[in-house]
Amino acid sequence: MQTLMITIGVAVGVAVIVFVTALIQGLQNNVIDRTLGTQAHIRLLMPDQRNIKAPLPTATFELLQEDKRAQRLRSIDNWQRLITALGARTDLTAVSPVVSGPALALRGEAVESVALVGINLERYQAIVPLSEYITSGQLRLGADDALIGSLLAEDLGVRVGSKIRLDTGQATSRVVTIAGIFELGVRELDERYVYMDLKQAQPLLDLVGGVTVIDLKVEDIFTAETIAQQVGRMTSLKAESWIATNSQLMNALSAQSLSTNMISFFVGISVAFGIASVLSVSVVQRTREIGILRATGGTQGQILRIFLLQGALFGLFGSVFGIAVAYLLVGAFNTFGPGLFYIPIPPILVIIALGLATVTGVLAAATPARRAARLDPVEAIRYV
Repeated sequence: MQTLMITIGVAVGVAVIVFVTALIQGLQNNVIDRTLGTQAHIRLLMPDQRNIKAPLPTATFELLQEDKRAQRLRSIDNWQRLITALGARTDLTAVSPVVSGPALALRGEAVESVALVGINLERYQAIVPLSEYITSGQLRLGADDALIGSLLAEDLGVRVGSKIRLDTGQATSRVVTIAGIFELGVRELDERYVYMDLKQAQPLLDLVGGVTVIDLKVEDIFTAETIAQQVGRMTSLKAESWIATNSQLMNALSAQSLSTNMISFFVGISVAFGIASVLSVSVVQRTREIGILRATGGTQGQILRIFLLQGALFGLFGSVFGIAVAYLLVGAFNTFGPGLFYIPIPPILVIIALGLATVTGVLAAATPARRAARLDPVEAIRYV
């Protein structure tokens, strides 16, 4: 009965750890996918322009109120070479040049302020999979094609095949045909973004042959800030990672991870004390048997290994049952839950849970095992 109860206790502890960890990871993956599914991991831009003043004579006192210099659209110098150099980096999975700027979308008497984004569709697809967000029409960017957000389409009263005029305030404007309507799930993007082909957008923004942004995607999203700093130094451009621009999201993810680790730690401590208490009682109950084993030739090392093995088996078998229960809980959540997100159980999580539970069982058994191994045979046999 003691063995059964402690095995159930270990199973419950492991099930809680695995389920809660998988739940938090699933939630974090869902939040990250929704947040980063519509933006680049790193953005490279031209550094801000600054006012340059001539040096003043020595010992000259200056009283000056300086306004920050107004920024204008500027192309990244030698961006084609940068694209090639960045594409050779193994820590980057996608590189996409972008030209973007403000514009007005006009249709009849309707006028909307929009963000005109010129892209190389093939490259940009590796950054933001637009094909997954198209709600009507086609993912096509030809000479006179454009993709607009669903909310912008409602405001302008247009549909696929309709024509709108884009005016950037430069020398020319352009009439484009709506080839597709997308819905990214972010209100600001769905009511402002207009995608065009890179070569067609450049003349509209008076940046023929130029790009204003280079979007990057990294393999490990949590290394984005480190890679951004490296790339910024390499290119002398301003590098902004999603971690820096979404600091509140990063703080929330860190807090979730910390709470999960704390729950796992205290549940593990409870399991360890449970194993240790059962084995301590077992040593007291089997004192005579231990004395007989010692008297018939059993060494301290053998007695020690018996109890350490018992602790390891508690942890191993309990974790196996606990992982099975966790799979049932996760399966029930994915099948009958609210359907907000999917919970995966990574194989590495199962392996770590098995290993930690077994090691915890061995460590919990260490003190009772040492006590049993040190029992004097004569005194132990006399024990009633």
